[in-house]
Formats: sequence, structure tokens, C-alpha cells
Amino acid sequence: MNGRRLSGNVEDRRGISGGKIGLGGGIIGVIIVAAITLFSGGNIGDVLTNVMGSNMMQANYASSEYQPTEEDERLATFASQILAGTEDVWTQVFRQKGWGEYKCPKLVLFSGSVNSGCGSATAQTGPFYCSADQTVYIDLDFFKEMPKSIGAGGDFAYAYVIAHEVGHHVQYLLGTLNQAHSLMSRLSERESNQISVRLELQADFYAGVWASLDNKMFGSIEEGDIENAINAASKIGDDYLQRKAYGGEMPDSFNHGRSEQRVRWLSKGIQTGNPDYGDTFTPAYSQL
Repeated sequence: MNGRRLSGNVEDRRGISGGKIGLGGGIIGVIIVAAITLFSGGNIGDVLTNVMGSNMMQANYASSEYQPTEEDERLATFASQILAGTEDVWTQVFRQKGWGEYKCPKLVLFSGSVNSGCGSATAQTGPFYCSADQTVYIDLDFFKEMPKSIGAGGDFAYAYVIAHEVGHHVQYLLGTLNQAHSLMSRLSERESNQISVRLELQADFYAGVWASLDNKMFGSIEEGDIENAINAASKIGDDYLQRKAYGGEMPDSFNHGRSEQRVRWLSKGIQTGNPDYGDTFTPAYSQL
């Protein structure tokens, strides 16, 4: 990423307290549970409900004085460069497709806790997109925890996380996100979860499209990068995370897709580099 431009849409709130939220069970346990919903398109209420409803002992995570490490600063620069790459790619795509102007999302870096247009969250919530303020929120410690908590790491895996959240922003701009959420509010929980899966798989596909086009623009993909992203996708499937957290699967509660589905749609985006092939809403649910 050397020489890549930085985005002008990054707001650094590290060291600024966003308030305290009662959670518990230790950071690894919380991340495993929260990861089941961390890619849910900004529905932070679902994340907090899942975590707080898991009968864990309550503990408070208070923001302490923030002292960035050299790795923190590297990751902050990296995140800004990835955001800039998404801006370049999606601005070009929107123009070529006649989708109107691409309005870039903001990226907020925080530490400990943060207030967003979708409510308050802690670092243990994981990265998320909030459509209410069109902003992606990330505590960089999440990236440092990924190898330990879910066995996925590497810069391209981290880029995939950011690109996935930006994928939800693309859905918001195209009207897909609001239409899906409106439909979900009128359906049963099981049917609503299936719509959520379709949203998440499309965001994975859009992340793959970004990776493909960013590589064409900047030659950004190096040996091992694709494998790191695919590995990350395989470790955030509902089936994998539920087995890890609970020792079994609850398919009716899946709201992000199985590992093999997430890998398939991310790979399809990388292979095609064309958002036209990302329709996850027309196929039968069993065919996703």
C-alpha cells in the first residue's frame, strides 16, 4: 500500500470516550458472539442484544487514555488507504453504470466505545456500517484480535472487512438496504433472517468487486492476499461461528450465511469484477 493516497473522509475519535456499555464474558467470548452479527449492515441493536442476552456476567468497558502504538498508526493509515481505494473504485463504477454520483461514506476510527447514528457501541461489537449517518465505524483493535479470536488475519483480510462494510453503503445508495430492512420488518424472524443473509452475501460480493477493480487500478493484490480474504470469509459464516460459540448450528437463526456461501460470493465478486452479477435476491434461498 506504499504510495497510496489517504482518504479525506476519515474521522479519528480514538481516545474520545463514547460512553460505557455493560457487557461481559471476556473479550474473546464477546467477539465470538458479536462476530455472528458484526456484518449486519449497521444494526447494532442486534449485536448488543445477542451479546447481552447470552447470560454472561456483566462488566463495564470504560475508555481509558489512548496511546496509539506503531502498529495502531500503521493500521490507521492502512484503513484510510483502503477507504480511498473504495472511493476510487465505486466512484468509477457508479459513473460507468449511470447510477448517479457516488457519495463517499465516512470512516470513524474509535477506541473503547463510540456513539453513532445507530446507537452506542464498544470495541467488542466489531466494525459496523450505520446507514443513519452513512458511516463505517472501526476500532483497530478488532484487526489485531482477528487472528486470535477467529483465526483470520493479514492486511487483505482486514481490507475485506472494510470493503464489506462499504458494500453496505453501496446497498444504501442503491436503495437495496432500506428496501430490505422495510421488508424484514413485516416478515417472521426466520424469513427476516433469510433477507439479512441475502444482504450480507451481496456485501461480500461487492467487497470482491472492489478487490478486483482496485487491483486493476493499482496492482494491489499480492501473493497470498486472496487466500487471506477467503480464509476470513470462511471464519465468519454463521455455521462456523455458531459451532465455535455454542457447539452446534441453528440454521433458522442464520442471518449472514454459511461459510461456503460467503466464500462463494466473495470469490464471485473477485472473479467477475462486475456488480451486475451480484443479485442475491432473485435466486431461491437454497441456491445462494
